[in-house]
Amino acid sequence: MSDCTRRDFLGMIAGGAAMSLAAGFTGLNPISALGKMNSTPLPLARGKKGGKMNVLFIAVDDLRPQLACYGKKQIISPNIDRLADEGLLFERTYCQQAVCAPSRMSLLSGLRPDSTGVYDLNTPLRKALPNVLTLPQHFKQNDYETISIGKIYHHPGDDLVGWSTDPYRSKGDWVGRGYLLEKNQAIARQQTKGQGPPFEAADVPDNAYPDGKNTDFAIKELHRLKDRPFFIAMGFHKPHLPFNAPKKYWDMYPQQKIKLADNPFIPKNATEYSLTNFGELRNYFGMPKEGKVPDNQARQLIRGYYACVTYIDALIGRLLGELERLKLRDKTVVIFWCDHGWKLGEHASWCKHTNFEIDTHVPMIISVPEMKTAGRRSYALTEYVDIYPTLCELCGLRVPEHLEGTSFVPLLENPNRQWKSAVFSQYPRSGGIMGYTMRTEHYRYTEWKDRKSGKVRARELYDHRTDPDENVNVVNQPSYAATVKRLAVIMKAGWRGALPDK
Repeated sequence: MSDCTRRDFLGMIAGGAAMSLAAGFTGLNPISALGKMNSTPLPLARGKKGGKMNVLFIAVDDLRPQLACYGKKQIISPNIDRLADEGLLFERTYCQQAVCAPSRMSLLSGLRPDSTGVYDLNTPLRKALPNVLTLPQHFKQNDYETISIGKIYHHPGDDLVGWSTDPYRSKGDWVGRGYLLEKNQAIARQQTKGQGPPFEAADVPDNAYPDGKNTDFAIKELHRLKDRPFFIAMGFHKPHLPFNAPKKYWDMYPQQKIKLADNPFIPKNATEYSLTNFGELRNYFGMPKEGKVPDNQARQLIRGYYACVTYIDALIGRLLGELERLKLRDKTVVIFWCDHGWKLGEHASWCKHTNFEIDTHVPMIISVPEMKTAGRRSYALTEYVDIYPTLCELCGLRVPEHLEGTSFVPLLENPNRQWKSAVFSQYPRSGGIMGYTMRTEHYRYTEWKDRKSGKVRARELYDHRTDPDENVNVVNQPSYAATVKRLAVIMKAGWRGALPDK
């Protein structure tokens, strides 16, 4: 996109305010540049009727791209599908690490895990990065009311400086405990020293569960803030375990119609680091501590996952409907994302915690007022670190220099343009091993490295032209030797070497 075209596009979506902005890698050390800004000031983006552009930032936990708008017909998701019709859907977006806290921290700080230094669930943001300028904090400093509802950061108290008011989470919504089985869950936790049952289908209204209560609160906040610029982050817990949703959503998925995973195979030639024993699920009451999940139990889990997705889809529909009723839709950027994917029996496994496609591949939809590409989709390789600079550009904010992503605003004008040549994720293993994985047009290439010595302990290569489910590691096949050598060079160059041409 030429500079002139880009300015015209930004002016179009902002109601006529032309802007120019240099996005992408600045070449600065990400930590030393924390809080610094690009030097060129920008006029604030304007909505159709004047005023700043709002942001509705919708986050979902553990949602793989198994939605009708992604061509998967098993799940009923009319409201997310409608959002895709009103926006641009990204077919190939990837998270930076397939587990909650590091993924969310990476997105909200604009830094990759090796720059945040956080790879686990135990390190709060401000302990790791006390001075980083986060996405909500940046909007707050530009006179937005920034509101956190539900699960945005993994830790409820993270980044208090970034929010205009204390983050809101309804009582008990950290994991969304059961409604009717609370007593039984307490007994189960006492017996197993773990969690309670992995699912529940109480015959209750939507707001009997935490996500429904949080949606009620978000709608109240929309009414309160309708006349001032806002950045509302609405974080849904489901479909995270336990799969608890009102019974009416379970009823949409008869047990006998639930199909098991179509590739329940341990990948051939997988490394010792490739998979996990999915302890997150095994910790729930009644789950096998070792071995395969029995088929009937697997169908119940899949049914519960589907029910939870349709439940949060209905809540998203309520939220978007209220945005329209308040006549805010024409001055609000809506972005929909999820922290990572999830396995439902694929690779003989469950949950996340790997570098496979099914864990790192994530949904992303963005809808901007008056966008010309509404209803289209982009197959460009994109990453969650790209969200921070994109929202800055769309709303006319300066792009902080520490960011390690690239604004994908050019893709909103031309979804088919040339873009990144590779995107990057990573996952740690015990013994000081870090798995670095890279997705290119046709391949997933992974190196498992000793973090101290840098020595590569194992490699993986999956050819998506012949093996989209990543069931055969072909890294040692002679016919792929040249490909492995070429991809290793790209991996060494890292994300800076994969940036799109400006």
